[in-house]
This record gives sequence, structure tokens and C-alpha cells, in this order.
Amino acid sequence: MKPILEIQHISKKFRIRHEKQPYLSIRDSFSSLFKPSNNSTEDFYALQDISFNVNQGDTIGIVGKNGAGKSTLLKILSKITPPTSGKIICRGRIASLLEVGTGFHPELSGRENIFLNGSILGMKRSEIVKNFDAIVDFAGVERFIDTPLKHYSSGMQLRLAFAVAAFLENEILIIDEVLAVGDSEFQEKCIGKMEDVSKSGRTLLFVSHNMGAVKTLCNKGVLINEGKLVLHDTMNAVAMKYITNSSHRNNEFIIDYHKHRNGIGYATKVSVEDIEGNTIQVISIGQAWQIRVNFTINEQIPHFIIGIGFLTSESIPFRTSWSVPQVILPGNYEAIFKETKIHYGSGKYFIHVGLSSREQTFNYIQDDISIDFDDYVDKSIAPRSNGLILNQMESEIKKL
Repeated sequence: MKPILEIQHISKKFRIRHEKQPYLSIRDSFSSLFKPSNNSTEDFYALQDISFNVNQGDTIGIVGKNGAGKSTLLKILSKITPPTSGKIICRGRIASLLEVGTGFHPELSGRENIFLNGSILGMKRSEIVKNFDAIVDFAGVERFIDTPLKHYSSGMQLRLAFAVAAFLENEILIIDEVLAVGDSEFQEKCIGKMEDVSKSGRTLLFVSHNMGAVKTLCNKGVLINEGKLVLHDTMNAVAMKYITNSSHRNNEFIIDYHKHRNGIGYATKVSVEDIEGNTIQVISIGQAWQIRVNFTINEQIPHFIIGIGFLTSESIPFRTSWSVPQVILPGNYEAIFKETKIHYGSGKYFIHVGLSSREQTFNYIQDDISIDFDDYVDKSIAPRSNGLILNQMESEIKKL
């Protein structure tokens, strides 16, 4: 059987224009017509020679860091934008959900938009009528189905858009990270629906940074980096490659000496590491990790304490750990905080560092340090945090 999708040597080039012209008066604008232009352009390849096949019934997870070219690839597959070179052979109808509200009209009602969007996706009216009740029920907009879409919240529009794409009977369903807009309950509902789609034999292409969701849904994966295909293999192999590549990036934060310098003492560097002391960028769920803080002390402190605080991406504090108070003499030191038991949910977290005595905090670092957790390893390996964490991390201080 021939593949349902053949992606053959796809490249996409954009021309970037650099304008170096300052604000001009009318006289300057007129005179500039007779002067050589200061503007320049350069070519940027969002995708370079991408080739892989998708078989009917495959569920493909497309992963890579921001700017890798994932969304550009989906837009080409959805025929929103053409490739610069290469071709795609498609043997089935495609339904795509790339951006909230795509294919919808704000002045039309929810009912009218279902038929409009379904028609844009290539569905017959009889097919839309057949699935209409299921679409409305899944979207949860029964009370507002005859209300103009412009009065819907972004969440309501997302639910309706996903329902239309998921319930219409296209052979191929393409979904971008747009699901991240919804709340957790809706995301779980969407994941469940996508599982049903994959089990029905339809083909699914799914872009997400949530390795847990991708690994649950997809049997195969594609890893893209800087517009190039790195790996097309099983989802487990692709996810492991993605995590490994991310972990090789440096995650050492050098503290601005002049910004944070203090006469008593100050931190100089913070490193996020695996348990062997190698710096890592991404921590996978179930992995032991540690934070190393290098600092300088200029005078004797009878009750020295170093503290590490963690905040969510919304700047909500949820954990703080402290070292045991101790006498510390002038010199250079490092403190290591180890975590082997509790693991956080996927996402970005911010780290604050404080150097203090019992009497005062004399050096405080905030908003300079971040750490990323990725939902890759089976969640049963280690307990997950669901709120404020009270237990302390293991800590030790060494003089260098």
C-alpha cells in the first residue's frame, strides 16, 4: 500500500528585509528618492530538504524547539503556504487545526461557522449534518450555537474549531500546539478524542512540546532542528533524541558581578545539573537533578544560610529550600541542592537564590535563572508535585 502522505525534499525560503532607515521628514523622504537605499535583504530557510513518508493509520508526533520549522511544515501540508521547492503527494483529505479561528467568520453564528468551516475543509453538507450534534456536544456551546462568533471567548472558539476538525471524516488530521490555549480539562478531552481518531485508522500529525502527550498518542515521531530533519523513527527513539539534544545545551547562569555585588558576599554562578554534575537544559520527569551555586564570602558569618526558591512561569512561589545554618569564613564556596524524590510538572520554572544570615539577606538573585521540565518519563517512576512542596532538598556547602 502506498503512503497516505509523501513529503519529498520540501524546502521553504523566506526573504527577510532589514530596514536601516530612521524617521524622516517629508523633505528627507523626498530627497531620499535620489539616494541609494540603505536597506538589505537576506534569505532564511525555515525548512531545508525535508523528506519522510506517512502511512495510513500512523500517528506522527512532530517535535523540536521553538523556531525549528514545525508549524511551517504543517502549513505546507495543509496547503496554507506553498513550498519553495519539493513536492507533497497526498492520498487523502486533510483537516487541520493550526490557529484558533482559522476558517471562521466572526459575524456568523456558531451553527453557520460549522458548515462554513466544514466546507472549507472539503466536506460535503451531508457529512456535516451527520456529525453536527456530536460537534456541538463536544464543543459545549449548545446555548450559544446561534450566537455570532464574535461574542465567543477564545476558549469557546478553540473548542468549536477543534470539534469541527476532529469530527469531520477526513483521512488526515493535523493539529498544532494550539491545544495549549485551552484549560487542563479541555486538553484532556482533546487528547481522548485524538486517541479515538488514531484507533479508528485515521492518520494524525501532532505538534507539541508536551512529551507526555506526544508519547501517549503517537507511535512514530519526527524531530526537526533549525529547519532540517534530524530523525524519523519510533516515538520513543525520537523523544529520547530530543531530550538528549536539549540536555547537551549549556545551562550555567553567570551572575552579573556589578548588579548583585555586596560587601558581605554574593553569588557568582548558578548551574542546573544532572546528579553526576553535568549541566543540563531540560530535566525529564523521573530524573534526579541538582542545582549548584558558586558564591564568595568577604567576612565571617556566624549563622550563614543559602536559600533556593522556585516559582511557576506565572511567578507563583511554590517551594523554598534552605541550607543548615553554619559558621562560614571568608572565601569562595559552592552549595549543592539535590532533588531525587519530588518531580515537577512539565514547563518552565524560575529560580531565586538568596544568601543570608539569621539577621539579614545580603544577596538576592531573581528573574535571571530558569529551568525546564519535560513530561517524558513514565509518571509512575516518581511522585509529582501538585501544589506547595514542604520537604527540603538535600544540601551541602563546600569551600573551594
